[in-house]
Amino acid sequence: MNRQLITFQINGQTLGMDIMAIREIRAWSLTTPLPNVEQHVRGVVNLRGVVLPVVDLKAKLGWGLTDTDERHVIIVTSINDQLQGIIADAVNDIVTVSQDDLQPPPNTHDPQAPNFLEALATVEDRVISILALDRLAFSNPSPAEAA
Repeated sequence: MNRQLITFQINGQTLGMDIMAIREIRAWSLTTPLPNVEQHVRGVVNLRGVVLPVVDLKAKLGWGLTDTDERHVIIVTSINDQLQGIIADAVNDIVTVSQDDLQPPPNTHDPQAPNFLEALATVEDRVISILALDRLAFSNPSPAEAA
C-alpha cells in the first residue's frame, strides 16, 4: 500500500506528513502571542474566523526557535480533529512512498525524549523523517488540570 506525503523543510531537514492531514498552506503572518504557554507555541492567527494555534516545530523538535520572515509558511493541519498550524521554512513537494520503504526511527535509548517520528523513508537519495502527527497534537487539559 502506498502513502502520499507532503514534504517540507525545517532547519535544513526534510520532513514529511500524510497529505490527508493537510488542510491548506498559507503565507506567513504574524502570530498573536499567548501568555503562559510552552516556548514552541508561537501564538495564534485568525483563519477565516477560527483561532488557529501555531507551533514552531523546529523548537518542539529541540532545534531552537525559528527566526520567521516572509519566506516562511504555515502548514494548516488537522490532527485528531483539531486544527493546528506548523511553521515551515518551505514546502517541497508531494511524494508517494510504499509501506515497504518505511523504516522505524532509530532508538535513542532516552525514555524521557518524546518521539515525534513515525518512520524514515528514502526518496531519490533524500531521507525523509515522517512525523507522527498524533504525537504533535495539543493535549487538552482535564477539568482538574484546568482548575
